[in-house]
Amino acid sequence: MPVFPGGVTRATVEKDPIPFYVAYGEGAYLVDVDGNRLLDLNNNFTTLIHGHGFEPVCRAVSDLMRTGTCFANPTQHEIGLAELLVDRIPAMQQVRFVNSGTEAVMFAIKAARAFTGRPGIVRIEGAYHGAYDWAEAGQAVASNPDDRAATPRALPAYHGTPESVADDVHLIRFNDVEGLERRLYALRDRVACVLIDPMPSRAGLVHPTTTFIEALTSAARKNGILIIADEVLNLRQSYSGASPRYGLTPDLVTAGKIIGGGFPIGAIGGREEIMRVFGTEDARPLLPQGGTFSANPVSMVAGRVAMEAMTRENFDHLEALGERLRSGLLSSLNRTGAPFSVTGAASLFRIHPKRHAPTEFREALLSDAEGRVMKGLARHFLQHGILLPHGAAACLSTPMTNSDIDRVLTAFDDFLDVHAANERAQ
Repeated sequence: MPVFPGGVTRATVEKDPIPFYVAYGEGAYLVDVDGNRLLDLNNNFTTLIHGHGFEPVCRAVSDLMRTGTCFANPTQHEIGLAELLVDRIPAMQQVRFVNSGTEAVMFAIKAARAFTGRPGIVRIEGAYHGAYDWAEAGQAVASNPDDRAATPRALPAYHGTPESVADDVHLIRFNDVEGLERRLYALRDRVACVLIDPMPSRAGLVHPTTTFIEALTSAARKNGILIIADEVLNLRQSYSGASPRYGLTPDLVTAGKIIGGGFPIGAIGGREEIMRVFGTEDARPLLPQGGTFSANPVSMVAGRVAMEAMTRENFDHLEALGERLRSGLLSSLNRTGAPFSVTGAASLFRIHPKRHAPTEFREALLSDAEGRVMKGLARHFLQHGILLPHGAAACLSTPMTNSDIDRVLTAFDDFLDVHAANERAQ
């Protein structure tokens, strides 16, 4: 009898038809239990910005383990990571630590409710924000994806979700200025916040337009609605995160993944007046927030060491690698005329089986035929010793070199030749 329902412990584990198990990782590569060495373009869903087995983190954590792994009392280690984040991220005046990106988003939404006294949220259709009921409602399309005039409606993410959840989750489309303004003004007395990933991965890994960001900022400010920037994934876009890159000034920011150095972590940061809902020195908090492992020393030390190593120079290195890769992929498409497109920024990229790059979630949705093409792409890369997620939303890590990028480009060129030959044969 299987010990795991479904055979795995995370729904995000890809099976084709079964998952392969990892033996160990080193730098930009991992090795599976069968001895296959693979260039890792997943990096545990963008978490491992330094790749596998990053020596400064391994050394720091090893030293720390001898002194204890967690305590009921605070340690100095949490101050170090907090000061680093506050110093780097403009919107973070104060910060609280939790154990995952899901928790970070959950408490950011709760903080917005506590501060404004309103229950509702507005979020981008199709974006992923973790497993909190109100954050995950709206990950799917409730109407005909081709109906551009349809007002998006939030669908609960799993069977048995209380219907009332969807009553307080209101959707807008990414880069839809008119829909955004109409929604925020209509809901201004009921909505606490707009939850936005500055470049939502699951919704296409597409850039926000300047007019969309300007409209969001103006409408939110006029109606007393807070802006939460979910940068759990996209903090890796620059030394200061993603929001400054796109001209977004959020009230609250959530972080995770890279700030833990490979260990579980989440963080909520924002303006001091809003962060007071978590408590002051002499007042009962409007929003109590605990967590047995929140701010545990292992995650704090690993995160601080990993982030200290993410200097501006290292971000520039990843930016250059990402630009080389995206430009190379586009050059291959221009040369062959293949019906694919590329999106992304900094160390993130995504390949779409569509001739024109999507600008929002509905355009990024895959048909069954397109899904088979992308699974074929992942299989082809695997045969070339490269681990590419099935949706081809991928990331780079600091140990990668230009030769690693060239290896990816060569595999993609070969795939395009095979794909064209298959198309001709049909």
